[in-house]
Amino acid sequence: MRVLHLVSCRGWSSDAYWAARVSHELAQRGHEVTLGCRAGTEARVIERARREGVDDIVTFALQSGLRAAADAADLRRLSAWLARVDLVHVHRGKEHWLAALANRLSATPRPLVRTRHIVQAVRPHAANRWLYRRATRLTITVSEAIRRQYIAAGLVATERVVALPGGVAAERYAPRPADAELRRRFGAADGELLVGLVGGLRPMKGHRVVVEAAARLAAERLPVHFVFVGRGNQEGPLREMLQRAGLGARITLTGFLDDLPAAMATLDVGLYVSFESEGMSRVVWEYLAAGCPLIASRVGVVPEALVDGDHALLVPAGDAAALARALRRLAGDGDLRRRLGEAGRRLVAARYSGGRVAAALEEHYRRLAP
Repeated sequence: MRVLHLVSCRGWSSDAYWAARVSHELAQRGHEVTLGCRAGTEARVIERARREGVDDIVTFALQSGLRAAADAADLRRLSAWLARVDLVHVHRGKEHWLAALANRLSATPRPLVRTRHIVQAVRPHAANRWLYRRATRLTITVSEAIRRQYIAAGLVATERVVALPGGVAAERYAPRPADAELRRRFGAADGELLVGLVGGLRPMKGHRVVVEAAARLAAERLPVHFVFVGRGNQEGPLREMLQRAGLGARITLTGFLDDLPAAMATLDVGLYVSFESEGMSRVVWEYLAAGCPLIASRVGVVPEALVDGDHALLVPAGDAAALARALRRLAGDGDLRRRLGEAGRRLVAARYSGGRVAAALEEHYRRLAP
């Protein structure tokens, strides 16, 4: 099939990653896939998409808000593209509306698919009801909770919205030996359990809950060292919190790392302790693909996909005491860490890899544009 994916992200978000990942995987399955990106995002999006293996990339204006001249130019280009593809797949509101209008104006309209990546509910006003009920053939969501939002709002019929969680580049995160030099850089001593949280330093990610749990374990003299991988607007407040709590030697902040698979292979335990759903929750699948034993808060896709004690240890969001108990349990049970790591990796390979998501997507495409 010939497929045009459109993504208007200005930066490398989960939307852009998912679009690039499935574009690559579909091309690997023999389809002709073109990824349309926002002009001016060469460094922030397009280069990253190329690193995901996407070769065929074009640009559109895809400017935010209403921009008469730019939008008219995009509509003309999209109308021309409709004659060259079998299907159009969009990822954000801007390109969704442009593709729907191009279809309305074209002599060769094509099936339109939308992926919804975020948990904020779509308002069911008249314009959106037309967009989803009439102009869109299929809506994809990255979690079952988002799918239920659409159905509850009456925006789409049950059979026209499906959840496809996952999509990680499983082969990139395949288990590898731990990196001893990286472990030293993270500040972990011999014999210490190395626990990592990979994610931007933002309030919703739960770093402060980890600090509280770390303080509990430090009081028990449990040999655990923590590393926060990422940057964000909470770095200064977090460093102050660590200093006040006397945990500067127990928690390392590394900033960004280029080689996340190596970092995850080096961790003894990974943490996903966000306070609320983050849509795709990409890092969850990366931990699991890397065979990294995971402790995750029960938000979003986590309780939908993972069984407590089988694939990960699940804890209530924001509960430092529960997180400390889970860490204490894993610190004292190497066999459990090994079982969780192996089970998580098998689960991703069987259901949530980029290849599995692309295969499911391909079946939906064929029903829409046989």
